[in-house]
Amino acid sequence: MRTGLNVDRYKIFHVFKYTIFALLTLNVYLFFAEEWAASSHRFVDGVQFGDVIEGFAATIDTAAWVVLLLMFELQTFILTNFVSKSVSRALHVIRAVCYAVIGYAFYGYLTKLLFLFGAAPLPGIANLCELAGGSWAYAIDLDQYEIITAMNCAEWSTANSFHHLSGMNAVVDHSGLIDITRLAWVDVINSGVWLLVVFLLEFDVRLQEHHKLAGVALRISNLCKYVLYSILLMAAVYWGVKGDFVDFWDAFLWLVAFVFIELNVFERRHDTLDEPPASQPITS
Repeated sequence: MRTGLNVDRYKIFHVFKYTIFALLTLNVYLFFAEEWAASSHRFVDGVQFGDVIEGFAATIDTAAWVVLLLMFELQTFILTNFVSKSVSRALHVIRAVCYAVIGYAFYGYLTKLLFLFGAAPLPGIANLCELAGGSWAYAIDLDQYEIITAMNCAEWSTANSFHHLSGMNAVVDHSGLIDITRLAWVDVINSGVWLLVVFLLEFDVRLQEHHKLAGVALRISNLCKYVLYSILLMAAVYWGVKGDFVDFWDAFLWLVAFVFIELNVFERRHDTLDEPPASQPITS
């Protein structure tokens, strides 16, 4: 039986966990607001159906991950016993849909990266202020643009050459283009690594269901996770250094959230190991 102190710790642990989950859900809105503001610059003729994944990759990706996170929470903590076949099948179907959406979001990040490769030098412009007073915008990052005015043009860049982003009335200087491209690469790498993490976690859950998550399989799984989580941590640090707070905050929250899922799997594994064989009576 849990003592009062243990009960309090247990409650605090779960309040903290579900607070993290709630903050991740809030991030869906934050990414949508950011990408919606950028869409008026990115898609000057309006957002068409085929543009949705490119324009709202982070929103779609985060929403799918939130649903997937809840599915893992259900399977590894809430519904640990007496799960009917129909419920288990439904969970697998929902997770499969989430994987498809997350894979599609990865394609969206890749599309954004490839879009940057189409940036071309803008001839005849040696000072950003020459573009002030019109409809031109300066690309601060891939999802943030500011209209160039006589008041702010000198603040954004003092370079004497610029790149024009294809299909947009937006420009960026050479160093800015490098920074944005690096951030786009981090988006692609981060998305790809998370796909590997979740496939590995899915593998762990399947092994756990068949009581085979032990020995060599467990050691290999843990080693792979150390490598993958280290890469994700480096991506979060890079976003923090580059000043992209929303991406940094989101990456940090996801790492914390999946620590909780890993703890669920770990606790469930130990509970399983502590269970007596089915042929033996349970003693008090």
